Amino acid sequence: MEQRYDHKEKEENIEVWEDLVHIKDLVLAIIISTITTLGAYLIAPNDPPKPLIFGLIGAVIGFIICSLLIKPKRSFRYVDEEGK
Repeated sequence: MEQRYDHKEKEENIEVWEDLVHIKDLVLAIIISTITTLGAYLIAPNDPPKPLIFGLIGAVIGFIICSLLIKPKRSFRYVDEEGK
């Protein structure tokens, strides 16, 4: 399995955990996740376990929103090494 990126893609991306990430998408995902997590935490009742539960639910909602809005841009090309 081999990943291919052209020169322009490398300039627009940064490396995070040995993977290339588009900067604009990364910032957008951080903003969305922060808003949903913090928003859910702040609207939670002040009973002890509820702010944690609301915050976790907000994080999951943020993840779902980000996965729907931001599509993967990676392309894979499978190479048969036996058939060289």
